[in-house]
Amino acid sequence: MDQSPSLAQPSPTVGTVRECDGALEWSGRQETVRIEPWGPDAVRVRARIGGPLLDGLPGALADRPPGSSFAVKTEQGAGVLVNGAITAEIDAEGLLRFTATEDGRELLAEERAHFWWPGSRLYTPNGNGYHRLEQRFAAYDDEKLYGLGQHQHGLFDQKGAVVDLVQRNAEVGIPVLTSSRGYTLLWNNPAVGRVELARTGTRWVADSARQIDYWITAGAPAAAQQRYSAVTGRTPMLPEWAAGFWQCKLRYRTQEELLSVAREYKRRGLPIDVIVCDFFHWTHLGEWKFDPAEWPDPAAMVRELEELGIRLVVSVWPSVSPLSENHRPMEQRGYFIGTEYGPMAHADWPDKEVAEPVQVAFYDATNPAARDFVWSRVRENYLEPYGIRSFWLDACEPELKPGFSANLRYHAGPGLEVGNLYPRENARTFYEGMLAAGEEEVVTLNRSAWAGSQRYGAALWSGDIGTDFATLRRQIAAGLNTALSGIPWWNTDIGGFHGGDPDDEAYREVMIRWFQFGALSPLMRLHGFRDPGMPLGPSMTGGPNEVWSYGERAEEVLSWYLGLRERLKPYVLEQMRAAHEEGLPPMRPLFLEFPDDEKAWEVADAYLFGPDLLVAPVLEAGATSRAVHLPAGARWTDAWTGEEYEGGRTVTVDAPLERIPLFLKDGAELPVTG
Repeated sequence: MDQSPSLAQPSPTVGTVRECDGALEWSGRQETVRIEPWGPDAVRVRARIGGPLLDGLPGALADRPPGSSFAVKTEQGAGVLVNGAITAEIDAEGLLRFTATEDGRELLAEERAHFWWPGSRLYTPNGNGYHRLEQRFAAYDDEKLYGLGQHQHGLFDQKGAVVDLVQRNAEVGIPVLTSSRGYTLLWNNPAVGRVELARTGTRWVADSARQIDYWITAGAPAAAQQRYSAVTGRTPMLPEWAAGFWQCKLRYRTQEELLSVAREYKRRGLPIDVIVCDFFHWTHLGEWKFDPAEWPDPAAMVRELEELGIRLVVSVWPSVSPLSENHRPMEQRGYFIGTEYGPMAHADWPDKEVAEPVQVAFYDATNPAARDFVWSRVRENYLEPYGIRSFWLDACEPELKPGFSANLRYHAGPGLEVGNLYPRENARTFYEGMLAAGEEEVVTLNRSAWAGSQRYGAALWSGDIGTDFATLRRQIAAGLNTALSGIPWWNTDIGGFHGGDPDDEAYREVMIRWFQFGALSPLMRLHGFRDPGMPLGPSMTGGPNEVWSYGERAEEVLSWYLGLRERLKPYVLEQMRAAHEEGLPPMRPLFLEFPDDEKAWEVADAYLFGPDLLVAPVLEAGATSRAVHLPAGARWTDAWTGEEYEGGRTVTVDAPLERIPLFLKDGAELPVTG
C-alpha cells in the first residue's frame, strides 16, 4: 500500500522544544515561541519570527512577579508547563493549548487558519522587522466574552463583535478579555489593530509590531481580576474627597462664575466635594496657566473653595498651540509627537487672539523628558502657587484630526506599534510628578486609558456621549466592561454630554434617572454641554447644569441622591480599599460574585456596587417599574420596602421617578433610605 503523504494533508513545521530558564521554548522555521510562568496561575507567551525574542518592548505587564511553584516537562517533541491552575501545552508543530490543571478542561487553544497555510500565528512583513501580526484561537459556541475597555456599542457580552484596538473619544481600547470558560487574556501589545470575536474563531490583530505577546490566567472571574490587576498594577487608594460629588459643566468662564456656583451649593446645604475648571481657562492652549483676564486671583479662589470644603480640579490638555510660549522650545527639543510626513501638527483647534483654528501639536507622553517638561509647567503654574493638586486630562487619546496613527512617530516607537499607550503615559506624567513633589494622593480624570492606567491614579469617564435613554443604557455595559479591564475608578457625564434642555420635561426625566445611576457609580460627577450651546471657541459656554437647574421636582430628587451618596461614602471607600488592595472593582458584573448563576452572565442592565448592594437603574422613558434578576446563592432585601426574596429568580418591583431599584445581599445593612 502506498504510504506516501497526500497533498491534501497539512505541511506542518515540526520544530524543537526545550526547557530554557524555567520556561518552554519552541523553535521552527525561524520562529521562536516562549511560554513562561508570570505570576500565580498564569503564563506569558511571546512569539517572533526572524530573530530572538525582544525584551523591553512597550507593554502593560509590570516587572516579572516573584517566582511561583511551577513544573516544566518536554517529551516526544512537545512540552508542558504547569503553573498552578493553568497548564500550557505546545506540540511539535508549535500549536498552543491551555487547560485547567484541575480537570484538564480546555480553556483556549490555538487554531490554524487553514490546513496548509497560514497557521495559528501569521506574520505579514511591513519592512525593517515589523509585521502585521495575527494570533488565532478557536471559537467556542458556549463562550461569553467581556472586557476590552469602554465602548459605546452597548454590548456586555462581546462574542460576535469586531472591536477596533484604537483610542478615540468615548472608545477606549484596553485589550483584555474575560471568558465564561474560565480564563482572562491580556493582549500585551499597544499596537493599533483589532480583535475579532467571531463564531468561526477569535483573532487578535496588530497592524504593525515586532512580536506577539500575551498573558493568560485561569480561574473564576474574581480571582482572575485579582491576578490581572497584580501584574498590570493596582490602583492607589482613592482619597475621601474624590468619593463624593463632583460638580462640572461646559463651562464656567470666569473665577466669579465658578465661585458663585460653589457658594450656592453651600447656601442650599447640598453636599459637594469637587468643582471643575474646564478648558479655555488658559492664556493659550499649551501654556497650562490661568488667563488673568478671567481668573484674576486663583489663590483667593482656591482659598475660598478650601474654606467651603471643596476641591478644585483643573483641565489640562496635552495639545500645544503655535501661539503658546512653550511651542518653540518643545518643538526644538523634540518633545512633540513626530510625523513621518507633513508638518508636526496633529489637529486643528481654536485659540485665543485668533479668528480661525490653528494647527496644534501633542506633546509626546512616551518621552520621559517631555513628561518632565509638561509637569514642570503644571507644577509652576498650578501646584506651587495655588496648591492645585487634581487635574482633568481631557482629549488624551490623543484626539487626532485626522486619526492617522501610521503618520506618527513616538519616542517609544512608530505610531502603529505604540499608539494605544499614550493615555496611560499621559497619566504617568502627573502621577510621577505629584509623587516627586511630595504629594501622596494622585487622582486624574481621563478621557482615555490603556492597560495599567489604573496604577497611575487614573480615573476614566465615558467621553462625549449623547443625552437620551438609549445612551444611558449603553453606559451600564460600558462601565461593567471597564471594570473587567482593570480600571476601578470610572464614571459618566451625568445626564450625558451633547445637549439636553434643562427646561424640557422629557430631558429632566433622563437627568433624574442618570443622576440616580451616577450616585451609585464609582465616581459621581455631573457634567455636560447643555442647551443652549454656543459654537466651539474660547468664549463658549453651555446652559445651566447644577442640581437646581432642572425644576423643583427634579431638584428635590437630585438633592436626595446627593444625600444618599454622602451616606454611602464610607461604603464607597471600603470598595475603593478593595480595589487598591485586592484588585476588585467597586462596580461589578453580577457574575463576578455569582459565577455559578448562568443568568448572571447575561445581565447587562444591573450590577453590584461592592459585594452587598445590587443596583438596577431605570433605563426607559416613562417606566415606573422594572424587572430585576436576583442571583442565586443569596437572599435579597428590597432596600425600599424591606421585602425579602430568595435568589435565583427575576422579580418586578416598583420604580417611581424618585426611586432606583436597590437590593441588599444577605441582610447587609446600608443607610440607603436614611
